[in-house]
Amino acid sequence: MSERTRVVVVGGTSGIGRHFARFCAERGDDVVITGRSAARAKTVADEIGGRTRGLALDLAEPERIADALADVPHVDRLVVAALDRDHNTVRAYRPGDAARLLTVKLVGYTAVLHALAPRMTDESAVVLLGGLASHRPYPGSTTVTTANGGISALVRTLAVELSPIRVNALHPSIVSDTPFWSDKPAAREAAATRALTRRPVTMRDCTEAIDFLLTNRAINGINLNIDGGDVLI
Repeated sequence: MSERTRVVVVGGTSGIGRHFARFCAERGDDVVITGRSAARAKTVADEIGGRTRGLALDLAEPERIADALADVPHVDRLVVAALDRDHNTVRAYRPGDAARLLTVKLVGYTAVLHALAPRMTDESAVVLLGGLASHRPYPGSTTVTTANGGISALVRTLAVELSPIRVNALHPSIVSDTPFWSDKPAAREAAATRALTRRPVTMRDCTEAIDFLLTNRAINGINLNIDGGDVLI
């Protein structure tokens, strides 16, 4: 059996998930990334290099998740970073868009754990990606705030049910160098100004935080905000 760490990153074709997958590949881990498209997942896996391979997985179709992950035999560390975005308000509510996002973040995330938990060991660890919209709602964040609040609760029940496997969540504020935010300078500057650190949160910050949550064996069932102190203001 390989002594290399076996890492799965659901949503590893872009943003924080891709950054973390590259970090793992560069240190020699066996890495599986997933994306909605098999072709894109393979392309990104090839770009990341090392011992990285890509699989197709759509969290909006939870009944297919187990089959999509059938080719993953062992998991030491699991990061579930896939997301959908939904600008949705109560007054102009679009139930279909809301249902898709909530399926991805809550049902889909849980279905991934259902499929992969039997392939983990007592030393395995999981990190889910939420977001600070749960703490700081904004106009149009109705579904996002609900989903990220659900992640905060989901972490606690998963930690209890899957014990001794550890489960934690990371909740970033605006991550300035992700593809979504990199071309929105006003939002990035506002986030940096609000933060007590007076600097933006970066993907490197998030990767280091994820690695901490995965490797520190005393950390379990927590929701870690990564925001430079934004929520204190």
